[in-house]
Amino acid sequence: MRMVDARNDSGIRDLDRVALLMIDYQVGLCVGGPSCVAPPLADQVEARAVLRSAAEVLGAARRAGVLVVHVRLAFDSAYVLRTNRTARFDRYPTERLLQYGDEGAQFVPELEPDGEPVVTKGWVNPFIGTPLLSALTVHGIETVVLGGVATNLAVESAVRHAADCGLQPVVVEDMCASTRPDLHEFAVEHTLPMFARVVSSSSILSTFAPVRYSL
Repeated sequence: MRMVDARNDSGIRDLDRVALLMIDYQVGLCVGGPSCVAPPLADQVEARAVLRSAAEVLGAARRAGVLVVHVRLAFDSAYVLRTNRTARFDRYPTERLLQYGDEGAQFVPELEPDGEPVVTKGWVNPFIGTPLLSALTVHGIETVVLGGVATNLAVESAVRHAADCGLQPVVVEDMCASTRPDLHEFAVEHTLPMFARVVSSSSILSTFAPVRYSL
């Protein structure tokens, strides 16, 4: 058991029971430019320095030996595996967006997986229709630290599902962004606290740091 300094405020005590879930940090959602499918979201990601916070936490998780799982939104060429049939998702097949090999479907360079598992989804919730929950369960995971985009969509969906499945979600607030500041703020102030502990990246960096004992 790798214990955590009891003074941390993340609520995490045993790193062996923790996984870091990185949700939809991909070029088409997080970086402005020709491959971007959500410019307002990418603008907020930049304004909030989300990728910098996410890179710091990802690095700390790797150094601590914490299980890391990456999630992305991407589609097969026929969009057969797109299960979300809401009007908001209609633009993906109509405009032929975020196919598996597209630049927009790839992870941003600073957060690319390093031999870590990747979950690909054609919907919002990373737990639906994927082996994610089974993988976490078989590895004895009890706490899921997560960040991603958008706060009020994929992050909130993941948190609600994780909580209902008996996991303890911890949302890293400055690793998240939405298309508008008010949507992000409402989620982190009102919705997410009902299902998860909401903390800063500095809290998680402290949690993932080695415990230091004084003589």
